[in-house]
Amino acid sequence: MICGKAAANQHTLSPFSQSYNATTEFEPAMTQLLVRHSTDQHLIHHGRTWEQFKLIEQGFEDSPGVRLYYYDGTIEILMLGQDHEFFSRVIGLLISVFFAEIGVEFAPTGAMTQERKGIVSAQADESYCIGDLKSKPDLSIEVIFTSGGPNKLDRYRALEMPEVWFWEDGLFSLHHLRENEYERIERSELPHLKRLDISVLTECVLIAQTSRLEAIQKIRAAAAEST
Repeated sequence: MICGKAAANQHTLSPFSQSYNATTEFEPAMTQLLVRHSTDQHLIHHGRTWEQFKLIEQGFEDSPGVRLYYYDGTIEILMLGQDHEFFSRVIGLLISVFFAEIGVEFAPTGAMTQERKGIVSAQADESYCIGDLKSKPDLSIEVIFTSGGPNKLDRYRALEMPEVWFWEDGLFSLHHLRENEYERIERSELPHLKRLDISVLTECVLIAQTSRLEAIQKIRAAAAEST
C-alpha cells in the first residue's frame, strides 16, 4: 500500500517501477508565513521488512533531498521540496549561530542516518551533538509539511533520542525523553540550549523568510542577552 502527498515531481523514483496516485493538498498557513504550501512528496509503505527497506535505501543512495525512515514494518520516503529545505537550513543556521555566539562547542550532524539494525532507521532534517562529535546526536529537528504518516516520536523513542524538535505551521514543539516517554516541554532541557528562548528562535525563523541577515542579527542579540 502506498499513500502519498505530492506536487510536481522533482525526483526520479527509480526503486519503484509501479505507478501511484498522488493528490495535492494545501494546508492552512499562518498569516506570518510566506510559504503557503509544500512541494514535498510523501510515500508510505506498510507491511515491509528491514531487508526490503535496506534495498530501497540502496536505490536512493545517490539521491540528495530524500529522507528515508523505517519503524514497525513501515517504510516512509520523503522527497523534499524547496520550502522544506529552506526552513531546515534556516533553523540549522540559526542554532549554529547561537552556539557560536555563546561560545559552546558543537557538532552539526545534519541528516545523518540514525538506526538500530533491524528495528528503526531515521534521518532528521537537522541534528546536533553538544560538545564533541558522538555516535548519536543529542538533538534531532524535523520540519513537517505533511500529515497522516507514522508517529515520528515512536521512531525517536526507539532510537533513544534525548530531545526532538518539530517545526510545523510556523511553530516549534519540543519533546524531551524521560523514562522512555517523550514529554512536551516549553524550553530545551539540553545543556546550553536551555538558554535559548524558543519564542525568539521562532521569530527569527519567520523573519528569515524575508531577511536572513536580520534573523542572524536577532539571534546574536538573543545569545548576548542569555549570558
